[in-house]
Amino acid sequence: MSKTLFGFLLIVLTVCFFSPAQAEMESSHASTEIGDSTLQDHSSTAQPVEEHAEEHSAPLWTVLPFVILLLMIATGPLFYEHFWHKNYPKVAVAFAAIVVLYYIFALGNTHAPIHALAEYVQFIALLAALYIASGGIMIDIDKKATPMANVLLLLVGAIISNLVGTTGASMLLIRPFMRLNKTRIKAYHVIFFIFIVSNVGGSLTPIGDPPLFLGFLKGVPFFWTLEHNFVPWLVAVFLMLVVFYWLDVKNKTNYGLSDDDIVYSNKIKLIGIRNFFWLGLVIASVFLDPNVIDWVPAIHYDGQKFSFIREFIMLLVAYISFKTANKEAIKGNEFSFEPIREVAFIFVGIFGTMMPALELVGDFAASPAGAKLITHNTLYWGTGVLSGFLDNAPTYLNFLTAALASQGGSIGKATDVIAFANGGVFYDSILDLSAISIAAVFFGAFTYIGNGPNFMVKSIAEQIGLKMPSFFGYIIRFSIPFLLPLLFIIWLIFFAFARV
Repeated sequence: MSKTLFGFLLIVLTVCFFSPAQAEMESSHASTEIGDSTLQDHSSTAQPVEEHAEEHSAPLWTVLPFVILLLMIATGPLFYEHFWHKNYPKVAVAFAAIVVLYYIFALGNTHAPIHALAEYVQFIALLAALYIASGGIMIDIDKKATPMANVLLLLVGAIISNLVGTTGASMLLIRPFMRLNKTRIKAYHVIFFIFIVSNVGGSLTPIGDPPLFLGFLKGVPFFWTLEHNFVPWLVAVFLMLVVFYWLDVKNKTNYGLSDDDIVYSNKIKLIGIRNFFWLGLVIASVFLDPNVIDWVPAIHYDGQKFSFIREFIMLLVAYISFKTANKEAIKGNEFSFEPIREVAFIFVGIFGTMMPALELVGDFAASPAGAKLITHNTLYWGTGVLSGFLDNAPTYLNFLTAALASQGGSIGKATDVIAFANGGVFYDSILDLSAISIAAVFFGAFTYIGNGPNFMVKSIAEQIGLKMPSFFGYIIRFSIPFLLPLLFIIWLIFFAFARV
């Protein structure tokens, strides 16, 4: 990353902690965080609290920077490529700064920017550590590329994404997958890799995908996802592999390298095995959360505990793993920091500008009018659509919050979350949580920005010279004709006619 990014983060931290509005926020009545919104304590001081909440609400126009940024991400590489690749860090930081500074100085709201910053640091520390640690592992598959070989590799990726996360699995396997198909690689190879390995595959454990891990931290039992998501996962992965196999059988491309002229050893070679240790250390550090383990040091702010030891360990491991990495593996992977740099800046913009959008959605869903609309069907499509265009982790939390609030529960109480996950006193809550969980993970594949690994895989593919579809091209050519029917089938089988 660069000085621009770290400078921006330092400014936000400084302003947030030393803003005059901070004293007002800390002296206000206790509130319980729900995603990017709060449930206020309406006790004996109901009227002042209501005025305080209204004072810190973002107006509708503040969603514009987020919309404009998405449009620029979509159109930049297509219509003004030179300007975009040179200036996207400045554009992303500028839009984020507009919204963050408006929240702090115009609304006097430091709560939302601090939480967005904390979520961003957690997000980018994990992605950077997984990307750098896996960059020192080279998997060389010396086999002939066949549709069945590709299907097996994608299936393995879908399985191990639940053990090392979708980011870890993506970074480990995207380069071997592209090398395997060097004589016939096309954009659909990478897109289906994103669909299966970078998203849908990680539906079975909290380690698999960030939304599920956030749910685990809030109280959802660890094995809940495996128990309730397994059949939808199996159906989705099977259907995607069938469609991919059909496309791959039709692919007769030959880039001047005939497989008949190449002698294959049919062996799989691992170079840089020691980096598996660093990768495992990153995964293990994920569980060092002060909200789960009391003895883990934390930053206390606004009644919440924010981790920093975990992120420090991740970034330290990333540094050490790169410095001690096998040079042959680094060279063979054509390792570059550009993909993680691009993700870091793009998501600074996304995390900074999406606060008003998430706040408006969360407030409406938790309102009496919104609560009436909450069913497992609306939760599936609502969580899904927004997960495709916002980051799916905060979207998951907002809809889980809304679902709990509609039934009298609170996401701030682990006992409520556990009861919600287990059925407990909540009406049809297992089906609601299943809809939210499946939608957040599956729909994260709908755009490049739905889930962190998507953009990284795209960037790695472009590093080797593969022309990837634009933001809209990805949606029009692949998400709508291939992914959307699958999402509809999953809804039809598991939710549309489910009895409540």
